[in-house]
Amino acid sequence: MIHPDGLPTPQRYLSMLAIGLGITVAVLDSSVANIALPAITRELHAAPAAAVWVVNAYQLVIVVSLLPLASLGERVGYRRVYMAGLAVFSAGSLACALSHSLPVLVAARAAQGLGGAGIMSVNGALVRFTYPTALLGRGLGLNALVVSGAAVLGPTIAAGILSVASWPWLFAINVPIGVVNLTIAARALPHSERAARGFDWASAALNAAMFGLFFLGVDMLTQGHGRRALAWCEVAVAVGAGVALFRRGARTVAPLIPVDLLKIPVFGLSVVASVCAFTAQMLSFVALPFYFEYGLHFSQAQTGLLMTPWPVGLGIMAPVAGRLSDRMPAAVLGGVGMAILALGLGSLALLPAHAGAGAIVWRMAVCGLGFGFFQSPNNRTMLTAAPRARAGAAGGMLATARLTGMTIGATLAAVVFHLAAGGAEPVELFVATGCAVAAGGASLLRLGG
Repeated sequence: MIHPDGLPTPQRYLSMLAIGLGITVAVLDSSVANIALPAITRELHAAPAAAVWVVNAYQLVIVVSLLPLASLGERVGYRRVYMAGLAVFSAGSLACALSHSLPVLVAARAAQGLGGAGIMSVNGALVRFTYPTALLGRGLGLNALVVSGAAVLGPTIAAGILSVASWPWLFAINVPIGVVNLTIAARALPHSERAARGFDWASAALNAAMFGLFFLGVDMLTQGHGRRALAWCEVAVAVGAGVALFRRGARTVAPLIPVDLLKIPVFGLSVVASVCAFTAQMLSFVALPFYFEYGLHFSQAQTGLLMTPWPVGLGIMAPVAGRLSDRMPAAVLGGVGMAILALGLGSLALLPAHAGAGAIVWRMAVCGLGFGFFQSPNNRTMLTAAPRARAGAAGGMLATARLTGMTIGATLAAVVFHLAAGGAEPVELFVATGCAVAAGGASLLRLGG
């Protein structure tokens, strides 16, 4: 049965439980593998440079698959894509736990990434069909809280498991969670209308070439592999595929790259704001540990604690901002949030050389509060600016904007590290401040819409 404006209670709560469990394990597995890399390298007798693909394979497959799977969700139903993604993710997790060589583990991580993309691609659309429009902001705020909580707890959970068990258990634990969640999802997830059109395989191939080759080429350039000619060729082919994809989308009804939605000013500006905001956040997250250790001379343990107030502040503010977005213009909330983030980043960049932990903690908390004030209202605008029939494309674009911004932020950090003082000076924080200002400007421009 299709509910025209959200699910009734208690089905709504069960649906959010299923959505929350799925996005939690998908986000956790983006970070837990980082913690396990040294142990994986030792036990599988792999070179560190090769072992990095345990992380890269997961991320790359997600980026390549998000928009095609979101498009597929519009055709076969979002709950089907979500449940298939959850099943593939659980099977991939079991394969990771049973892997005895690095190539097998990387292949299993790629399968995990495909399942994770199935979960993430329809996450926003399922929230939209779960909550009535009048309460959508609080649903998205709760979703943002779950995502930020998983990001915060990921390293801690990984460290706890590794203290009592070997690295395969990091992946094995996903299997029973997946089985339980599939049972809940089958009972509670909302049904949605299905579009009567075929899947655009040519656009999916162009999308894979655009995202895959671009991020591989940029990674090769920033890592300084000495194969710059090949890297630039990959970037050039990616740009060509992107141009072809956008031209194809301009001639297509409901294209895979949502050109039709990007032409809606409010939606397009929300995407720009999201990319800039996540660029600022990731650039900061990469740069701050180096700045704290090399520039301000804190220990590694102290640095880990000093990073905590940001995600905690985000988790506190995201549900509050989500509720406010049901009653106030998201453009204003987003602009204010990014202004707060810019102030927090600027104050961190201007810290005196012998700043104490207390001075850092409140500044980091301000950054998290600002980002949380922006994220839920911006997500709500992206989902509601699109027609209900295009909720899948809007949700896929929401996740793609987030991952694109994070990738750009990490790349910018690598570039600035090469050009500046290797992390001892807060150059990256000034760049991140500029990105936050740009995100706030894009958010405020939506007032005209």
